[in-house]
Order: sequence, then C-alpha cells, then structure tokens
Amino acid sequence: MNKRESAGSLDFSFSGLKAAVARRVELGEVDLGSETDRADMAASFQHVAFQHLDKKVGKAIERARAMGVDAKTLVVSGGVASNQVIRARLDKLCEENGLTLACPPPRLCTDNGVMIAWAGIERFRKGYIDPYTIDFRQRWPLEELKSMGYPRDV
Repeated sequence: MNKRESAGSLDFSFSGLKAAVARRVELGEVDLGSETDRADMAASFQHVAFQHLDKKVGKAIERARAMGVDAKTLVVSGGVASNQVIRARLDKLCEENGLTLACPPPRLCTDNGVMIAWAGIERFRKGYIDPYTIDFRQRWPLEELKSMGYPRDV
C-alpha cells in the first residue's frame, strides 16, 4: 500500500514510524546517548503515534456516519485501552463528535497476546488441536478463512 492509499485507509500501523526512527538513529541524525535524549525520542514517538490514532479514529467516525451508521458509543478494549493518555484523547474526540467512550476498567484491559493465549487454552480444553497446516499471515481475508471452514465452534 503506498502513502496515498494508506492515507485514506483505516488500518493502524506504526511500522513506518518505527522504521523512520530506526533509520535516523542508524544514520546518526539522532543522538540517543543520554537518558534525556532517549526519553525525548520516546515522547516524540508517542506524540506522533497518538496523532495517528486520533486521525484514524476520526476518519472511522466520519466514514461510519457517511454510511448511515448512527453510532452513539465508541468502545475501546485490549491493552491500548489501559493507556490513560489514549483514553483522554479518545474521550475528547468522542465529545467533539457527540459520542460516548466506553472502556473496561484498566485491570481488565489485557494485552491481545494474553487474550489469544486464553482462547487457545479454551480450545485445548475442548479437545481442539490445530495441525498448524495453515500459513501464518499478518493480514488474512476472512472470506478465505471461511472457505477453509473457519471459524470453528470453540
């Protein structure tokens, strides 16, 4: 996906930002020699990542409304929902758009890896053992998985 295509996309990816920071460090354009320098870089990365998040969520709200979706609430869960800065930014975005933000308590906002592992435990308890004959891909169209018989009853 080129830059123009990704601008209109609702996909979230921070790999480009991460690569840009790594490239600048490798080229010596950024000095990370002190703890202050590293903290400044982390804060700058976080600032840009949050701007990206705001932009994509704002576009999603606009697109939903353009499709006639009369949403009243934005639900955010998973590990990202435990971040208080993200919650505050999304709460402001929701207020600006007449929505309510709903997030579980931070103690229930677990990492996606934990949720995936738990789903695996539950499948194993029911006797489901996958042969791992499928390819692992970062993005896999759901239609293709359906043709393979997924999802199966858990």
